[in-house]
Amino acid sequence: MSDTPVDVVPVPPAEPGTSEEAPPSFDPRINVLCFLATVATVFYVAPAWGGENPSGLIDHLRAGWPFAVPLLTILLFHEFGHYFAARLHGVPASLPYFIPIPLGLGTFGAVIAMPERVRSRNALLDFGAAGPLAGLVVALVVLSIGLSLSPVLPLAQGGGWQEGQSLLYLGLKYLVLGPIPEGHDVALHPTAAAGWAGLLLTVLNLMPYGQLDGGHIAYALLGKRHQVIGRWVRWGVLALGLAQLVRFMAPVLLDKVQRPWHEAFLDASTWLFWFLFLSLLRSYQGGDDHPETDDSVLSPWRRRVAWLCALVFVLLFMPTPMSRVN
Repeated sequence: MSDTPVDVVPVPPAEPGTSEEAPPSFDPRINVLCFLATVATVFYVAPAWGGENPSGLIDHLRAGWPFAVPLLTILLFHEFGHYFAARLHGVPASLPYFIPIPLGLGTFGAVIAMPERVRSRNALLDFGAAGPLAGLVVALVVLSIGLSLSPVLPLAQGGGWQEGQSLLYLGLKYLVLGPIPEGHDVALHPTAAAGWAGLLLTVLNLMPYGQLDGGHIAYALLGKRHQVIGRWVRWGVLALGLAQLVRFMAPVLLDKVQRPWHEAFLDASTWLFWFLFLSLLRSYQGGDDHPETDDSVLSPWRRRVAWLCALVFVLLFMPTPMSRVN
């Protein structure tokens, strides 16, 4: 699912001849317009997540709100977790710029502009971790409610889409629904689909690379050692994408599975897309390295938060975020 939302917080270098201390100027009207456009695109795609195809506007809103409202709530908590953490440390930051896209989840997440680099490791950790953890708490509540509304049904004869499975997701399904009989699966309610999307959003943002949230956290914890991790992460994503490409495309090309080749390619496209995205991010930020902080001190309890985020990343990781099951 290549159009999964992502939260990237750019920290651009200062322009030559300018001062990092110059007060930033942000126009909140742009943020409002971006958010309203994102609300429109999320509602536009939302009915499809419930398997509906309404014709009128009222029916569209009725069918779409069980997915759109929870997903937008998760995104808002995620982004404002970053924003308030920045404000808490006195770091200039814009309001979130949400990115609308009329495909997939209806949004590509949001960005927060920060004209100055974060100078303190403690502040960097708080900023990087606040968004994913705030969004995750809401996503788990949304997913629990959605799973309680989701029936367990026999697998459809014609196949269907299979959402990615993570350890935390599997555990929550077991807690809410109990053991699932063989040959059955959960037919996700739209609210459960929104909660699942929140988990996917969180794990992608926690990837320890560059200026993704996970990159901020990894640098705050490890310092310059994060640079080595960042390089391994980018090439590891490519390796995973190529492995998925072989997994899904080889049976089609060898005529062992009867399905359109482009459908199989889409199943394998997530991590290939992410390698491309990380490569573009690398080009933007001038390499795999994270901007340095002015100190090397991270408080003990923040170290625990950083390792908690690493554990969350492992528990949420989905080898195949979305695939077609025949």
